[in-house]
Amino acid sequence: KAKTTWNGSLLPPYGSGTPEISVVRVTIPVGASLPMHVHPQATAGVLLQGRLEVRTPEGVTRMVNPGDAVIELVNEPHGGANVGQEPAVILVVYAGIEGQPVTQILPE
Repeated sequence: KAKTTWNGSLLPPYGSGTPEISVVRVTIPVGASLPMHVHPQATAGVLLQGRLEVRTPEGVTRMVNPGDAVIELVNEPHGGANVGQEPAVILVVYAGIEGQPVTQILPE
């Protein structure tokens, strides 16, 4: 259970619209980085394998190890990288709104 994201920000109220839950298994190759992006609604994941470093543009980071849960930042830019020696596999649950994207990639 959590009321805050991984950087300590309070989770915002849910948006209006029809709720839509997505459960996605994401594999991030060794050495790969995720682009800066935002989630407009609450997103949570559990790292099943590998090591991830999640980070903000300001340099705030958190290391995620197998078995760790991570509550993603909401409407705050963040990215990450596989810093381990094997593919990183994370099971992600998006608490989205029907018809709205769960992730928005930010321009570089």
